[in-house]
Amino acid sequence: MHRWIRELLILLIPALLGIAIANLWDCWLAGLTIVLALYLAYSLLQLWRLARWAKHPDRALPPHAPAQWGAVFDHLYRYQRKQRRRQEQLRHVISRFDRLSEALSDGMVVITQHDELDNWNAAANRLLGFKYPHDRGQHVTNLLRHPLFVAYFASGDYDEPLIIKSPADESRWLQFQIVTYGDNERLMVVRDITRLQRLQEMRRDFVANVSHELRTPLTVFTGYLEPLAVHAETLLPPRISKGVTQMQQQADRMRHLIDDLLMLSRLENEQTLSPLTPVCVASLMQRACEDGIALSQGRQQLTLAINSDKGLLGDKEQLRSAVTNLVSNAVRYAGDNRHITLSWSETSTGQGHLSIEDDGEGIDSHHLARLTERFYRVDKGRSSATGGTGLGLAIVKHVMLRHQGGLEIDSTLGKGSRFTLSFPAQRLHSPDSVLREQ
Repeated sequence: MHRWIRELLILLIPALLGIAIANLWDCWLAGLTIVLALYLAYSLLQLWRLARWAKHPDRALPPHAPAQWGAVFDHLYRYQRKQRRRQEQLRHVISRFDRLSEALSDGMVVITQHDELDNWNAAANRLLGFKYPHDRGQHVTNLLRHPLFVAYFASGDYDEPLIIKSPADESRWLQFQIVTYGDNERLMVVRDITRLQRLQEMRRDFVANVSHELRTPLTVFTGYLEPLAVHAETLLPPRISKGVTQMQQQADRMRHLIDDLLMLSRLENEQTLSPLTPVCVASLMQRACEDGIALSQGRQQLTLAINSDKGLLGDKEQLRSAVTNLVSNAVRYAGDNRHITLSWSETSTGQGHLSIEDDGEGIDSHHLARLTERFYRVDKGRSSATGGTGLGLAIVKHVMLRHQGGLEIDSTLGKGSRFTLSFPAQRLHSPDSVLREQ
């Protein structure tokens, strides 16, 4: 209230002057004009002081003034102090975050909504070879050009991490995990997993070497066993004949197991995407269906549904192995008198879906997350009886990784299962260019 009184006192001086002029010249209009002109000049002076301060508010405090203009400047001063305290708090938080990120052994990279490098810590410099601030603003794929990373980054699907060699040091293995936040900004965490990868390589080499070593004695064993098995029923006693038959069955099972182990080892050791060779999906599925019918021996009905004329770009043998594994699993585990459907279709977004669906016994939901693990069995007794190796779905998973796709499993206990191979749009090929098999 006192500010308004001071404001009225300020107006009183030009008002008295105006009254004196009006009495002197006997002209009230002139007096009023002088009063308003003086007050307007005073207000313009305060506006000019405010505008001059507003150009560089951080260099000085707001100007002082009496009455209501003083109230305005006081509000600005309090707001300025509050903002400075807030900025100091933010600087403290940012400083702590910077110290924390610099102390991490994992690389932390902030990527803008335009896919440009914004900020990163010292570990990212060491692991990725970035140079600050020279590389700031660069598109991330200009510096990380590995085909697997480019495909991973462009896919937008970051549920699973990516493992590739470091661009700065070929002897290092890095794991990339990307998290999206804010307005399509991304935080990329890069971890050095060289030691773990070397242990994995030792395990894979061990499995591959053992599989190769087992092949020779197994070949010799089956070489002597086959002639006995041919004439077992006519030349050998029933007890021995039965033993020879079982030995041959187990030898065949061991041979399949060794073949699957070697193939899985090859897939794991490959760090590049599969070649872009045209593959005719219709021909591939036709052959897989024929193999399934032969394996089924009339116990199930197999149907083929081709709803797209598109082909695939990839490795024909790997794709054949993936589809054959899914079909053989359906035949082995769906049960007798069931229906199995092999279908190929294209979604509205251009993706390719290759599905093997059955109306069999189905799989309990708590098993689904572990089905692609090596040697994981839902029913160990039943799996052994059907002759499966326990590696089929692991092979399918790695084949799909090489083809930038994924394996989706849907199953309901008592209602059946559906295994779907999802291929990205860039892996589909127009029919006029697909090399059809004869």
